[in-house]
Amino acid sequence: MPYPHVLLSAAVSLDGYLDDTGPERLLLSSPADFDRVDEVRASVDAILVGAGTIRADNPRLLVNSPGRRAARVADGLPEYPLKVTVSGSGDLDPTARFWHTGGEKVLYTTDKGAERARALGIAADVVPLGDALDWRRVLEHLHDARGVRRLMVEGGGRIHTQLMTEGLADEIQLVLAPLFVGDPDAPRLFGPGAYQGGRLRLVETRPIGDVVLMRYEPTAPGTGPLPSAADRHWLALACELAARCPPSETAFSVGAVVVAADGTELARGHSREGDDPVVHAEEAALAKADPTDPRLAGATVYSSLEPCARRASRPAPCARLILDAGVRRVVTAWREPDTFVTDADGSAVLAEGGATVVVLPEFEQLAKAPNAHLLGG
Repeated sequence: MPYPHVLLSAAVSLDGYLDDTGPERLLLSSPADFDRVDEVRASVDAILVGAGTIRADNPRLLVNSPGRRAARVADGLPEYPLKVTVSGSGDLDPTARFWHTGGEKVLYTTDKGAERARALGIAADVVPLGDALDWRRVLEHLHDARGVRRLMVEGGGRIHTQLMTEGLADEIQLVLAPLFVGDPDAPRLFGPGAYQGGRLRLVETRPIGDVVLMRYEPTAPGTGPLPSAADRHWLALACELAARCPPSETAFSVGAVVVAADGTELARGHSREGDDPVVHAEEAALAKADPTDPRLAGATVYSSLEPCARRASRPAPCARLILDAGVRRVVTAWREPDTFVTDADGSAVLAEGGATVVVLPEFEQLAKAPNAHLLGG
């Protein structure tokens, strides 16, 4: 299911703390950076903080600039983004500023937490999710029921840690402040957890007064059938590669990327690449990878179209080439139609060979775009 773009936003000291243990909140950002945060808030559909942040900081989470609020209204948006929090217990202060400033609010909680929140008179749309909180259900509900496409997460550290360890963060906007906290009891940005391996991609670094903004994107593929935020990045790249294919009336335009478990791109390719008029995308990509590379066993192949199960132009279809390369995870946007091959089912071939196939249907239209002339569109 599609989720919002999840942006984690935080400021930390040089030694990695979000705050100190004093009674007042430690201001880590500069005035210029607070204005940048206000700009980011104005650009998103929703802002999320955890229940601990509401209890500790009593935040309002507003867009402070009248001009930015006016621009949102002119664009047909609410004056303020939706404010979101999560609490398993539902035990929150009904007088907190979070509930009584800005626009709409939503609380995700458990069934028992919902009873508690309603009894307390929490002024929000209370959404129970069963016996336990599930981040994927939260994000799915925000996307489908609330129309949230961009979600800004402002903490706290427990929330950031959960979203990173579950592979659900698309972006981190981290501000580094030139001071030390040094108190082991102070809250940190990230805590212990089973983080998905691999280095993050640095996409921007920018000084803002005396602080530095660093923007990162995760690169590591998901594991098994659960998609990660990085899976969406790599599949989008495969769809972009499909648009580079020379046009054809007798074959689909497809892009493919091979990515190691640590997020390293091993190879990429697209249909009819180079001088070969019949080469398929997965075939072209795998031909560039070292067949002895041990990383292939843990790699993921991203293909804009389901790998083929049968073909006339080569002895082995792409599903078989993927299995023979040792790859056991494939992410695709679109199941192959019967346009050229009837009863095409590359996913079944892959599954029979022990591979996991993940389909992200939210990319289907992007994958189909270079093939519109073959689909009657």
